[in-house]
Amino acid sequence: MIFAVILAGGIGSRMGGTETPKQFLNLGDKPVIIHTIEKFVINSKFDKIIVLSPKSFINHTNNLLNDYFGENNNIIVLEGGNTRNDTLINSIDYIKDNFSIDDDSIIVTHDSVRPFVTHRIIEDNIKAAKEFGACDTVVPATDTIVESVDGKVIKDIPIRDNFYQGQTPQSFKINKLYELINNLSDSETNILTDACKIFVLKGEDVHLVEGEITNIKITYPYDLKLANTILKESDHD
Repeated sequence: MIFAVILAGGIGSRMGGTETPKQFLNLGDKPVIIHTIEKFVINSKFDKIIVLSPKSFINHTNNLLNDYFGENNNIIVLEGGNTRNDTLINSIDYIKDNFSIDDDSIIVTHDSVRPFVTHRIIEDNIKAAKEFGACDTVVPATDTIVESVDGKVIKDIPIRDNFYQGQTPQSFKINKLYELINNLSDSETNILTDACKIFVLKGEDVHLVEGEITNIKITYPYDLKLANTILKESDHD
């Protein structure tokens, strides 16, 4: 089985000036999250699409899904957790409790605020997860990377050619991911920023999938302006 997990559990405090989480703000004529989910709905390989929402927005999420997709039994809305890792665990627990999965079953996790993910990226994630067990979508770093421990002085400027910027999707064999999560120590759990880190911490390989520079994450008000520009350009193509 293949599952899509849309991570929409955050409140998006960095967007500023709005009480509405960024995934529910309009991009063009519909919410960001709808643009994102559409990319997975049109892919017939997914058995289920699981959307993780803030508790107070679950009803709103369900209403949006009904408005844009009608009665669709392949889309499920769950409550997100306090952290990204907790949200991911909620989705895995739901899958394991409700479906008969095997060691080849795949989970494709994606930020709800990356609405420009392409069909090619999704397909490459499914293929890499099946073959390698874990993959991350990345683009080569274009800016020089500067390391500072105290935020005041430079500790190191590493070779840029060795560095990439992480995007999503991140995709995994579900049982392997579940096994590694359950073997994390408290200190390891506390430094997690994304699911691929779980594999890295446990010495497991994570395959690279080529992303796109347009596969942006909408975090700040400027990002939403940029996203509208990208949307208008794509509409004219």
